[in-house]
Amino acid sequence: MTSERDAPALLLDKVVKTYGSIRAVDGVSFSAAPGEFIALLGPNGAGKTTLFQLLAGLFVPDSGRIEIMGQDMRRNPVPALAKLGIVFQQPTLDLELTVTGNLLFHAGLHGIPRSVAINRIEAELARLGLSGRAHDKAAKLSGGNRRRVELARALLHEPRVLLMDEATVGLDPASRGDLLKLLFSMRRERAVAVLWATHLCDEVSGADRVIVLHHGKVLADKTPAGLVADAGAHTIEEAFLMMTGPQ
Repeated sequence: MTSERDAPALLLDKVVKTYGSIRAVDGVSFSAAPGEFIALLGPNGAGKTTLFQLLAGLFVPDSGRIEIMGQDMRRNPVPALAKLGIVFQQPTLDLELTVTGNLLFHAGLHGIPRSVAINRIEAELARLGLSGRAHDKAAKLSGGNRRRVELARALLHEPRVLLMDEATVGLDPASRGDLLKLLFSMRRERAVAVLWATHLCDEVSGADRVIVLHHGKVLADKTPAGLVADAGAHTIEEAFLMMTGPQ
C-alpha cells in the first residue's frame, strides 16, 4: 500500500467486473491526482455505472485493484470509503426534510459531531449560494438547487475523491453549466480529485483529462485537445463518435 502522502487520490489497476459472459469493466487502469478533474466519457452501456458501483464499494471487482488515497478498497474498505464523496445519477434527497435536515442526517452517518456539522453545513450552503434555502424543504427546490444540496452533502465529510455520476441528468443547460463551474472552481482549492461520468461531449471540454470508455475498455486517456488531435477530428464530439461509433 502506498502512503497517503505519496499516493494518487484515486488508482485503478487492471479492474475487471463480469456479469455472466459480459465484461462490463474490462481491465480498466488509470489514476487521478489531487485536484484533477477527469471526465469519464462513454455512451450508454459503456460500463460507467458499473465502474462507479465498484468505486463506491457497492460491488467488488473480479480482479484488479482500486485504491483511494493509498487505501485498498478490498483490504481496507472503511478508510477508503471515508475519503470518497458521491453524487449519484438518481436524486437521493429526502424531499420531506429541509435542506439542513438532509445534510445533518448525512453528517450523522459519517459520525460528524453536530456542532462541527452545523458549521460545515453553513459554510457549504454559503459557498453554493443556498444560505437562504437552508430551512426550506428539499421538495421546494429546483432541480439545479437539489443537485447543489447533493454536492454540499458529498463534501461535508471532506472527501479527497468526488464521484459525479451523470449528475446533470434532467437539468437545463444553465444549471448544467453552473454545476460544472462550481466543481472546476473548488477542486483545486480543496485538492479534491473529481471523476465526472457523462455521455455528453459538451461537458468535458474543461476537464484536465478525458477518459473514453466503451464496452468496458479505456479507448483513450488524453487532454481534451489531445483527444481531438489524435483522432484527426475537429471537435470532441467528432473524435468521440469516431472512436465509439459503428465500425
